[in-house]
Amino acid sequence: MGYKKTVLPFITLFFILLLWELVTRFSGWSRNVFPGSIAVLTSMGELIANGTLLKNTVASLFRVSIGFSLAVVLGVPLGIILGRVEIAKLLFNPLIQFLRPISPLAWIPLAMLWFGIGDPPAIFLIFLASFFPMVVSTSVAVESIKPTYFQVAANFNFTRIEVLTKIVIPAIIPQVITALRMTIAIAWLVVVAAEMIAVQSGLGYLILDARNALRMDYVMVAMIVIGIIGLLLDFIMRSLGNIESTAWGRLTK
Repeated sequence: MGYKKTVLPFITLFFILLLWELVTRFSGWSRNVFPGSIAVLTSMGELIANGTLLKNTVASLFRVSIGFSLAVVLGVPLGIILGRVEIAKLLFNPLIQFLRPISPLAWIPLAMLWFGIGDPPAIFLIFLASFFPMVVSTSVAVESIKPTYFQVAANFNFTRIEVLTKIVIPAIIPQVITALRMTIAIAWLVVVAAEMIAVQSGLGYLILDARNALRMDYVMVAMIVIGIIGLLLDFIMRSLGNIESTAWGRLTK
């Protein structure tokens, strides 16, 4: 079974690259419009060799890391508060539900006006895209904890800190990890769009710059790297789900 998991994906990848190259050669389309897999892989080697691909990839990952981390650090505690404190939910939930459906890309004009050009507007957009899903998911996770656990905690005179560390946090970990998987994907999508407008580096900027130069091979290289990094980020988040401490949370549902 382990052998199949390793080999079959590479077989699929090989046939996709082969089909891609054949379509390019026999479709009659210009290679400037639809470059083949060999040309794209060759261009990838060029971008790796001259450092362009690494520089732009690091820039995108930096922005996602900062914006996503800020969203988690602020969003998870706020979600816990909204899930546990009724008055806080009544005060802030309507505002959150109002802002949550607004596309982060709609904030681009304001982000550029407030923060100018560079990393800050892109980080701000990533933060917005990640913050609201984390708050809502965490709040729902807290509200879904069985009241029995809080009743037992009250019988044993648990302090608020003990309730938080021994009941709430262990119980919500599985759902929070699921939210992290979904949110990091959203953040990765948003950074590419933001980099096409507000910055002069990153994979989104590389796509825009390559399009202006009519280098569709570079565009496809950036798209491939975006997909690969997306898979890696999802793998990292899925790996968090294997932490033994999440088992307690699953038992509380």
